Amino acid sequence: MKKLVALLMSAAMMFSLSACGDSGNPGGAGSSGGKQDVALRMWGAEEDQTMLQGMIDTFVAKYAEYANITVELGVESEADAKDDVLTDIQAAADVYAFASDQLNDLVNAGALQALDGNMDQVLQTYAGKSVADVKSANVEGSVDAATKDGTLYAFPMSADNGYFMLYDSSVISETDVQSWDTLLAAAGAAGKKVGFVYASGWYNASFFYGAGFTTALQEDGGTTLDWNGTSPDGFTGVQVTQAMLDIAANSAFLPVADGDTANQIASGNVCAIVSGTWDATAAQNAWGDAYRATKLPTFTVDGKQVQQGSVAGFKLVAVNAQSKNAGWATLLADWITNEENQKIRFEQREIGPSNTAAASSDAVSNNIAIAALAEQSAYGIVQVVGGSYWDPAATFGEMIAQGQLSRDDEAAIQTALDTLVVGTAAAPAAE
Repeated sequence: MKKLVALLMSAAMMFSLSACGDSGNPGGAGSSGGKQDVALRMWGAEEDQTMLQGMIDTFVAKYAEYANITVELGVESEADAKDDVLTDIQAAADVYAFASDQLNDLVNAGALQALDGNMDQVLQTYAGKSVADVKSANVEGSVDAATKDGTLYAFPMSADNGYFMLYDSSVISETDVQSWDTLLAAAGAAGKKVGFVYASGWYNASFFYGAGFTTALQEDGGTTLDWNGTSPDGFTGVQVTQAMLDIAANSAFLPVADGDTANQIASGNVCAIVSGTWDATAAQNAWGDAYRATKLPTFTVDGKQVQQGSVAGFKLVAVNAQSKNAGWATLLADWITNEENQKIRFEQREIGPSNTAAASSDAVSNNIAIAALAEQSAYGIVQVVGGSYWDPAATFGEMIAQGQLSRDDEAAIQTALDTLVVGTAAAPAAE
């Protein structure tokens, strides 16, 4: 019986390490009797290519006794991963990184390999850890963001996919940056601008979250918004929109296109901007010793100061469910997200670790951007929305940024909110 169990486990392992049987069990013989030849493809952000290649090299060396491994590294932004993967899942890389708000759509499309079951056994046998160990090693929010219906579908990679206020302390004081009112006044007096991305549902939702409104994913893939009503905090969506219009109408305000924050910082026109850790280097280069970062300001709603909310996001690394070498891909995904490599990410790219041990270092806790993110995290939520949310939310934000709504025309504002809510509620059209 023991021999039978051992044989069954070995067979299961060989299947799990190579979903289509192209490569066998690590340590097993290849077709010519020697080590296996294993080919994997991995996608990562353009700015991370050199760093990722180093991680690949150490991975290949670690498992050299089992196989001759080659990993082809390609460029793919975490922000665009879902769209490109879902265009052709089979043609996508074996391992890829993505933003946590994409998880539901990727799971529903069958693009993510579940990490329980066979993959858990692979990790235990060859990496010396279990899925439970992966979960316990990372902050709870990142694990929740990588989980759907109780199953872990990705490895947490970072806990810094959120935003806060970066500013030039030679222009803006610690007191000025506490509210949008004082911030814009100080910027205007200095002939500078304050930047914010209004035409994005990731950023503009922060005003509604701060006032107590919510977003939720529907079973059919649509999004439920309550922004056209009254929040539990007693504010109406019209009042929040009026507050956003007041900010946008200020001469010191600069509406920034999504993805253009670094360019705006480098331009010298802005003295403060809402962005994330990915722009910390640009801010340091532009403002030098005057570079500072802190939580988002409060904003005025119906005569009251309300703390602006935010989205607490994470970046994850997944295994393609259609990978021919799912087991090897799982080991690679685990390797590039382990404690040591999360430390390397921080050292080389200032990417905030989700791994609790990596995040506990003095270097991380003393980092200006990471400290600001931690301060803002008290007001952040994990945004779970459907694919139909993004375009209507961006259009709504653009209307505000361009002054297409009058703050005194409450009926028009209400209509715009109603249109937004209806537009996001519809499930994404089948492709």
